[in-house]
Amino acid sequence: PREVKPQGPKALLLTGESFLLSRATHFKATPGSRTRYDTTLMNAWILLGGRLTSNQALERTKERYPAGFVVAADGGIKHAALLGVRPDLWIGDFDSSSATDFPGLKMEIHPREKDLLDAELAIGRALERGAKTLILWGALGGRFDHTLALALIALKLSRRGLEVVLHSGDESALPVFFGRDYPLETLPSETLSLLALETMEGVTLNGVRW
Repeated sequence: PREVKPQGPKALLLTGESFLLSRATHFKATPGSRTRYDTTLMNAWILLGGRLTSNQALERTKERYPAGFVVAADGGIKHAALLGVRPDLWIGDFDSSSATDFPGLKMEIHPREKDLLDAELAIGRALERGAKTLILWGALGGRFDHTLALALIALKLSRRGLEVVLHSGDESALPVFFGRDYPLETLPSETLSLLALETMEGVTLNGVRW
């Protein structure tokens, strides 16, 4: 265990491979706060066009957050088979996939000249359905501008009280805010990184080594 004391309320917590963590790793932003994980809330899976790797971390996340509503954003449809789901909605401008590739799916086609990312359109539809937890599959490992945009969107949504996880199988990320606990299910040798977007203080990491 080690305590780090930068200052401030916002950060991204990234997990991946090749570091020393115990299975009981627990990230705590400050003592005596609530956990983010609530399996009673409605989960939405958003399928995005970045990398997605099948491994234990992906399976653990699928079990923790069973899909209640599934939206594929354009090229994210390619991950449906790996995740074992049939999307409830396929949405986007279809500049990276063909609308004829998966007949029978409910589709929503948008022009390429638009103000929102396909991911934002998909997230919007999930929120309209009452989603409180968003799992963004394939959010990492693609275009950097899209990854950065998704990270900022996740921070914005989390500030509104939503739970958001960005996941690509071999790595994942979630927003971290002051005054909350973040219990993590990790395995020995996995890497954890805390990226402060503002100065932070009073941060405690349990079960980690570096």
